[in-house]
Parts: sequence; structure tokens; C-alpha cells
Amino acid sequence: MIEFYIHMLLLLIVIFIGIRHGGIAFGLLGGLGVSVLAFGFGVAPGKPPISVKLIILAVVAASATLEATGGLKLLVKYAEKLLRKHPNQIVFLGPLCTYFLTVLVGTGHSVYPLLPVIYDVSYKKGIRPERPMAMATVASQMGITASPIAAAAAVVMATAVDNQLDISLINVLSVTIPATLTGLLVACTWSLKRGKDLDLDEEFQQRCEDVEFRNELVDMSEPTKEGSKEESTARKGLIVFVLGIASVIFVAMFGKDLNLLPDGVKMSVAIQFLMLSVGAIILLTTKVQPKKIVTSNVFIAGMTAVIIIFGIAWMSDTIISHHKPLLISLISDIVTVYPWSFAIAMFVSSIFLKSQAAVLTIMLPLGFALNIPPEVLIGVLPACYAYFFFPFYPSDLAAITFDRSGTTRIGKYVLNHSFIIPGFIGVTTATTVGYFLSLAIN
Repeated sequence: MIEFYIHMLLLLIVIFIGIRHGGIAFGLLGGLGVSVLAFGFGVAPGKPPISVKLIILAVVAASATLEATGGLKLLVKYAEKLLRKHPNQIVFLGPLCTYFLTVLVGTGHSVYPLLPVIYDVSYKKGIRPERPMAMATVASQMGITASPIAAAAAVVMATAVDNQLDISLINVLSVTIPATLTGLLVACTWSLKRGKDLDLDEEFQQRCEDVEFRNELVDMSEPTKEGSKEESTARKGLIVFVLGIASVIFVAMFGKDLNLLPDGVKMSVAIQFLMLSVGAIILLTTKVQPKKIVTSNVFIAGMTAVIIIFGIAWMSDTIISHHKPLLISLISDIVTVYPWSFAIAMFVSSIFLKSQAAVLTIMLPLGFALNIPPEVLIGVLPACYAYFFFPFYPSDLAAITFDRSGTTRIGKYVLNHSFIIPGFIGVTTATTVGYFLSLAIN
């Protein structure tokens, strides 16, 4: 028991140092943790999440190729048109746009180009920018478990295969999409009346007395211009990408019934070669330069995610595998009586591990080891997003920066920030809906 607490303390130290340095530091420090466990405590290293990493690499390669063609910018352009055409609905449309961008491209980092647009539309319409801005960043992360090509989906599929369970991508998405959408809409509804309107906000009106502050408020970006030369290439890349995702979903739905895959080929493997194929077709049809792919934001973010999952998940698996009998004896009674309580464990883990894929890589094998029913694990998947708890995630900080009115902010006591209440409402609602929906249909 004492050894277990020492190992958990070591994991917490790695996590807290990782939070301080951010990004790839989690993965590197996780590898250091494995070394300390192996050489310092004589613990046999666990299994690195190879299947998960391979799927993420394939998906990132395709998504980065899309970005290199300008297809991601084109998506943002379409979203921008929608937002400017219906400014009165910005509190709903802004978060819905960031949500569906994440669902389509598999990463919440697609939110950044839309944040200044959401601010511009809301401020010019006299709507408190905090209302759509905070919810937009939360929505962009809630879309991850609803995306067929996000790293989180890769983890679920690979873990199911490792545990000899027949869980399809459709089983997962039929729960996560309606659940997260419901959570999103409930949180948006709450956001409609949050805070004071700008004309009644004394603090904002006081800041408006500063001439420089007023000038910054109106110095906003203009709508995207039409007719760029690159638009044809971007549209071609986007069409191929969307068709590629549709193909993956089709194979996931009908692959077995139609004998589309050779015998013995698992869907987790099919996702890998299908997504690489999507990237290859985009490359060949658009003649995009490979150098642009590896320098794209999606590629950099994706490779960072791979290293994070490699290191921190490997360290966690090492600890969990070594202490599995103890862990099962400690919490099996609780999760047997209240299997939904596993969602709380995932939520708490996500507060510190700022990656839903990393949380699932660590927690799902433990859930299977505890014999939690697969339908319960699928239902509580939305609970793997809780890093809105501390307002230091890049997209949250970006929203604070882009909101020049100052209404989207970190509070005096840090935790009373703009994201925490919509985050709790969205994730709690999504998890509750997902839990009961999964029990009903799976």
C-alpha cells in the first residue's frame, strides 16, 4: 500500500511539473517517470499505447494535409459567413460552429480563427462577448468525443480491441454526438443571460472612458474576402477530406456486413490506412507541398499529443498494471454498486491531464479491469473533458485575449472564471444524457 502511494505521488509530481511547463513536457516527464519506476523501484514498464499512437498519427497526417491546402481556413470562412448573417443567434451559433469544426477535423485547436469573429459579431450587436466566447471554447473541446477522427475515438477503439470487445465506432458516436450536443445547447441556453448587458455593466462603461480602450474595441477584423486564388485548391482538399471521413464511417457501419475488410483486419487498423489514404489523395489531387504539411498547426499539435500520450499514459499504465489487484480491491465495490461513479474518476483525472485522449488511455483499461459494462464506459465518455476547471488551456487563454471588452476573464480568485460554469453545465448534462442513452441503445 505504501509503495502504491509513493508511485501515485511520483505521478502527481510529474503532472504538476508538466502543467508548469505545458505541451510536450507531459510526455517527456512521463518517460522520465517510467525510468524512475523501472530503475528506482524495480517496476516492470507497462505497455506503451502503440495502437492509439498509430491511429492519431494517421488522422493527424490527413488533417494536416487538409490544413496545408487551405481547407481548414475555408471551413472557417463558411462558419464566419453564417455567424455574420445571423448575429442575433451568436450565443448558439458561435459554439455550434466551433463544436462542428472539432467534430469534422478532430481537434479543438480549430477554434482559434473563429474566436475574433465571434467577438466581433457579438460586440457589434451589443451582446456581451463573454456569453458566446466562453461557451465557444468549451464547445470546441466537447466536440472531441463526438468526432470520428479525434484521438479520443482512437483510444476507445484501440482499447476495446485490446479487451476483445466488439465495440464499433457507430456504437460510440450514436451516444457521444447527441449527448454532447444536448450538453452544448443546455449550456448555451444558460449563457444567454449570463452577466450584465454591456450598456448596464458599470465596470465595462468605466473602462470605456479610456480613449485607447474604446479604440481597441472597434479595431476589429473585417469579414473574409472572396475570390482568392487558393480557394479552388482548398475546396478540392476539403471535398476529398469530407468524403474520406464519410468512407471511414461507412466502413465502420457496414464493413462486416458487406465484407469490405479482409478477414482478421480490425477497424482500428482500417482507420489507420484509410486516413493515410485520404491524406495521400489530397496530396495528389491538390499537389500541396509536403513541407507545408509538417509545418502546419494541426501537425504540430498532433505530434505534441502523440508524445504526451506516449509518455504520461505509459507511466500511468506502468503504475496501474503493477498495482492492479490493489486498485480493483479498493474501488471495485463502489463501481459495482454505482458504475456511473467512474465518470467522476475520469473527470478528476482530466482536470490535471489536459488531453482527453490521455485520460481515456489511462482510465479505460482500468474501467475494463473493474468489469464496468461497456455501455456504461461509452455513456460516460463526455466526462473525460474537465480541463476547463483551471482557466489555463490555450483556447481559454485565446478567448480571454480576443475578447477586448474584458468580459471573458479569469476572476480574482482564479476559479471564478468565465469557463467554469458553462463547462460544468455542458459536461454534466452530456455525461448524464450519454449514460442513460447508452444504457437504452447498447
